[in-house]
Amino acid sequence: MSVAFRRESDDEHMEPKFELPIPPGPNWVTARGLRLTRDKVEALEAIDTAAMEEEAAKKHKRELRYWRTRLATAELRPVADGEAVAFGTRVTYRLNKQEKTVALVGDDEADPHEGRISFSSPLARAMMDAEVGEKVDFAGKVEAIEIVAIEILTEE
Repeated sequence: MSVAFRRESDDEHMEPKFELPIPPGPNWVTARGLRLTRDKVEALEAIDTAAMEEEAAKKHKRELRYWRTRLATAELRPVADGEAVAFGTRVTYRLNKQEKTVALVGDDEADPHEGRISFSSPLARAMMDAEVGEKVDFAGKVEAIEIVAIEILTEE
């Protein structure tokens, strides 16, 4: 029988479900980031999936696998000394005549709207190891960023 005449199941037309992507590189975390990851795993583990619809349960289990993996691979970084821009510092910088402040944190803890960016972001990588008063290149511009202040992150 020709494949043109066979009935295809509805499953053949569904989008495949993939695991949640794990950010590349090390899974550095601050003390706050480690606590948030533990809390997320505990909250997800406390949910009973037996009463959920099959797709919702699969989605929940996929999210739980992601967070368990992130907890298992978390590397708590030592507290920075605050002398230079580093993971776990809050940096005030000047770019395009505007002063902004960001905290350099782990990938899962990052929230740009809250002023927390990933240590692996282009902005963080450009500022890494710079000291107060130093100017660094960014986005193809020479000395685009001036480091104004550096402070050590405290548990928030």
